Amino acid sequence: MAKTTKSSKKRVVRVEPTGRAYIKASFNNIIITLTNNAGQVISWSSSGKMGFRGSKKNTPYAAQMAASDCTKVAYDLGLRKVKVFVKGPGAGRESAIRTIHTNGIDVAEIVDVTPLPHNGCRPPKRRRV
Repeated sequence: MAKTTKSSKKRVVRVEPTGRAYIKASFNNIIITLTNNAGQVISWSSSGKMGFRGSKKNTPYAAQMAASDCTKVAYDLGLRKVKVFVKGPGAGRESAIRTIHTNGIDVAEIVDVTPLPHNGCRPPKRRRV
């Protein structure tokens, strides 16, 4: 009896010269996503994907490695100019933006979209080390 497998058709993403870069820098990880203007993902990378583990994931060097990995793929596909949206308090925010720029993609604008509570949830109790 022949085994039937479902073949998933890969989504075709239109790559224009302009797009968006989303950098999510949390306390534990850094995720960088490059999209076109419609929001479809062209390439993505994270410090965990680059092989960093534990506390090394939230370092500027890990952010730099993730950004260069992500940028090379997008540059080869034709992305040339991005508007950067940065979210979170992590360490590698500036490092990631700098690396995107040095790898040939022009950074047009930087917007901080970190969510700020208007006194929403009660914060966790103070950390004792």
